[in-house]
Amino acid sequence: MKQIAFALAVALIAPASWAAEKLQLSQISNYLNDLTTVQTTFTQVNDDGSLSTGQLWLDRPGKMRFEYDPPNSAVVLARAGTVQIFDPKSNQPPEQYPLRRTPLSLVLARNVNLGQANMVVGHDFDGTATIVTAQDPKNPENGRIELMFTSDPVELRKWVIYDSAGTQTTVLLGALTEGESFDSKLFSSGKRVGSANR
Repeated sequence: MKQIAFALAVALIAPASWAAEKLQLSQISNYLNDLTTVQTTFTQVNDDGSLSTGQLWLDRPGKMRFEYDPPNSAVVLARAGTVQIFDPKSNQPPEQYPLRRTPLSLVLARNVNLGQANMVVGHDFDGTATIVTAQDPKNPENGRIELMFTSDPVELRKWVIYDSAGTQTTVLLGALTEGESFDSKLFSSGKRVGSANR
């Protein structure tokens, strides 16, 4: 179940006609800081090659919700500095741990500054997208996150988490719906909401 909490990434679907260019770190920081709410679907590729699908809600700063489709049916919440994993197949309380222990905290931070010393350990361009690899400069042992962005307009298209154990988890995102208002209950309960909030 810990793999689920480290999920996050996005499908890169870029028409050849797009004018691709390498984005500067300041452009990416500004994009993330201007991002408030996002709703989308996702496909997660786990370290063992297995696939999961579901819905994702993001409310910056600090909040994110993953709701996995059956047969997984798990819900992962990031809020108030804590990640919680709700497993409907378990009678145990939700597993939880500090958000700061995951590279996810870099994206959910109130102020994203990729220009911070020792945060970015990779800044590349593959001809279509800009790929930034970042870590917590104070706690690099917590793992790193690889973010992929397209340009014109700037948009997050892939997110790969490498945790402290070396496990790799990728999430491919569908079309992003930005700027909508969410019910506060969305981030306060592990109860599934499904298509009611699509």
